[in-house]
Amino acid sequence: MDAAALWQGTALAGILFWLLSASYLNATRKLRSFLQPWVSHHVETGIPIILQIQSYRLGFLDALFSGLSCVVSVPFYTAFLPLLFWSGHGKLARQMTLLMASCDYLGNCIKDVVSAPRPASPPVRRVTTTKDEEDNASEYGLPSSHTLNTVCLSGYLLHYVLIHTQIQGAYVNFLGVSLACLLVALIGLGRIYLGMHSLVDVLGGLLLGLGVLALWLTVDEYIDSFVVSGQNVTSFWAALSFLLLFAYPTPELPTPSFEYHTAFNGVAFGIVAGIQQTYHQFHHDSVQRLFSPELTMLAFVGRMLLGIPTILVVKFCSKALAKWTLPVLSSTLGIPIKSTAYIPTLNGSIKTKSPDKLKQGGYLQKLFSQHEAFDVDTGIRFLQYAGLAWSVVDLVPSLFSYLNL
Repeated sequence: MDAAALWQGTALAGILFWLLSASYLNATRKLRSFLQPWVSHHVETGIPIILQIQSYRLGFLDALFSGLSCVVSVPFYTAFLPLLFWSGHGKLARQMTLLMASCDYLGNCIKDVVSAPRPASPPVRRVTTTKDEEDNASEYGLPSSHTLNTVCLSGYLLHYVLIHTQIQGAYVNFLGVSLACLLVALIGLGRIYLGMHSLVDVLGGLLLGLGVLALWLTVDEYIDSFVVSGQNVTSFWAALSFLLLFAYPTPELPTPSFEYHTAFNGVAFGIVAGIQQTYHQFHHDSVQRLFSPELTMLAFVGRMLLGIPTILVVKFCSKALAKWTLPVLSSTLGIPIKSTAYIPTLNGSIKTKSPDKLKQGGYLQKLFSQHEAFDVDTGIRFLQYAGLAWSVVDLVPSLFSYLNL
């Protein structure tokens, strides 16, 4: 057995061993019983600080902080990252995608392990101007995902710009760091002002973000090298993605956090699988980049007009195909399944659990139980986002090449 297969097998075996151990030891409940009272206490005692900040209530501040929250939200990054791929900055795009998936997994895992509440409303005024914000409000509080994502992604973007461009100098470094810190501060303050988070949530997101960013900056080159030129990459990532669907804690009450993790888990797999197939064609370091003579702004607009509808069609088709194939495959293998949203005909097939409970991430127990049903929506959601991501780095660049865009 070669070295690559050995470390990959060891890594997957280690994750599986941790899953089994954590499940046997009931690690989630033990951690929750230790952490939840402390966090909940700080959320409650932090309400006067939130009310003090909200006393400066202005329509301008509502619009400013709501707008900033949208700019650093998961839907924004989901739309922004494909454009980054198509602009020729493939290395930055794949690193930010994988970093985003890591932040989403870690942040949501901690949210559902701790299961600490958001600030009580009332007395706190909660501002939710979009459907995305309404969904965010139904998650648990610690840590603030907006703060975590902003620290990691703005920090990595700044690192990439300073390292991989001709922009150099102490003044430029100071200005870049200052702008990144200002953005993080505004996002953190905005989450408190909007009543979405308490101070402890924001500080938790800040500290976790700094830790994840520091770790990522030490391993990003190794990860990128593995993704573009490693051995058994697609098969390893498929196994890793499968394990990560099980390596998720069951929250105290149902939340949409596991759905977000499933989606970005699928995105990461689709990106990795697509890059493996097309790196030397469309994503190498010498590829044409935006504002160069080879890729003008007009051509980039053409890419967007072609690419965005294409990936949306692929997402729809991937979902439809998964809704048809997964039930057939499950029936063939004798695996009991249930759908809580996507396939109405499967609703009510299992009566022993409520739909909300089945929708959550307690899948490890189901792996070893003959009386529990898998929620097939998880597989459907994973495959549709994997298909979307694959189209971003494989299908759509192939169309660009065919049409000379």
